[in-house]
Amino acid sequence: MKSKTAPKRPNTQGSPYAALPPLVGWAFFPLGFFARLPLAMLTIGSMTLLIDSTGSYAMGGLAAAMVGLGSAVGGPTVGYLSDRIGQRRVLIPVAILQSLFITALMWFGGSAALAPVGVIVLLSLLAGATGPQVGPLARVRWMALTRKRESGGRELSAALSYESMVDELGFVFGPAAVGLFAALIAPWLPLAIAAALTLILVPLFAVHRTEKAVVPHIKSTTKTKLTRNQVVGIALAVTGMIGMGTFFGSSAAGTLAFAGAQGNANIGGLLYAAAGATSAAAALSVAFWPHGWPQAARWLACAIFMVPAALLLQVPSGIGWMVAALLLVGIPVGPILVTIFTLGGEIAPSERLSTVMTLLSSGIVVGTAIGNGLAGAFADSHGYAGAFGVAAAAAVLLLVSGAGMALLRSRAQRRMLAA
Repeated sequence: MKSKTAPKRPNTQGSPYAALPPLVGWAFFPLGFFARLPLAMLTIGSMTLLIDSTGSYAMGGLAAAMVGLGSAVGGPTVGYLSDRIGQRRVLIPVAILQSLFITALMWFGGSAALAPVGVIVLLSLLAGATGPQVGPLARVRWMALTRKRESGGRELSAALSYESMVDELGFVFGPAAVGLFAALIAPWLPLAIAAALTLILVPLFAVHRTEKAVVPHIKSTTKTKLTRNQVVGIALAVTGMIGMGTFFGSSAAGTLAFAGAQGNANIGGLLYAAAGATSAAAALSVAFWPHGWPQAARWLACAIFMVPAALLLQVPSGIGWMVAALLLVGIPVGPILVTIFTLGGEIAPSERLSTVMTLLSSGIVVGTAIGNGLAGAFADSHGYAGAFGVAAAAAVLLLVSGAGMALLRSRAQRRMLAA
């Protein structure tokens, strides 16, 4: 007589990535990727359009800076409203508004009768401020979906690793698509595509079934009070993201300056993609790191590796060695991004999770603007070595903020053990 087989238990030893599609459905992955592409296209797309229509690099830079400033202010606002009234109620009107503002910027910024500078600045600011923040809000959904599962820790680590990889790919393919469409067809086309993607895909993301996992705090009558440790922890995480954004902006500017010094500025984007490739691959590897390795210790270890790697960007004088240096410096980038988002989710109270996630994302935007500005100025005065000096300084900021987070978490752990 055959014995009855015991019911199968969830497989917690296999790849944690295998558990993600059943959680959200396969459609979530392409939807989440393409819905966030407009954010990666908008900054460089507005710059490309205004440079073409005005012939002024300063005007293009001003438009891009206003997009970044708007996103830095509007991102946490979108997150806060999502916490209060739900993602669906926020994302759909925001998507419509951003599509309208992008279209208006495309029209008034690219027409023969160019609008006054004030109008361009306002439209750029509003286009950035109404960004739907798909990446941070997707992370909030993953956190909600995995929170109560037996293997939720491994699954969340895999999900956040995947999200960081997708962000990296978006910020590589987005600018590349802008350059391709602008060069082959018309400078206004990238913005038109960004508006269309926002109008169509963001509402689909808003109504996707995963949105139901995030419960808004509509009826909350008590004001959420953050503890001192939470405030300090969130501040350190945001500082780290500003450092990461500064690294992104300065290393991209340095790579472009290096390519120009080699006599072919057009390959700058391709060179920079090398760092994005190793960063994305390393981000995916985080799901397989030892679960008992504390998040703050991961951040600190990766930052310790990143500082000398960033300093090495000063050394190469040929394209081959520069590619090797960029491949090396990209390795710690993805894991740091995954770790900071994970720490943000651990530190933030549940009723302010979207706010904190969008704050972290906005930190990258602010840092990128800082990095672009500082590195551009140093590249003019000291060549590409000056721009890469800013990247090294950004790596040091990541190290300092990571050390601060490790100290904060260590003290909190000791207090818990003593209590």
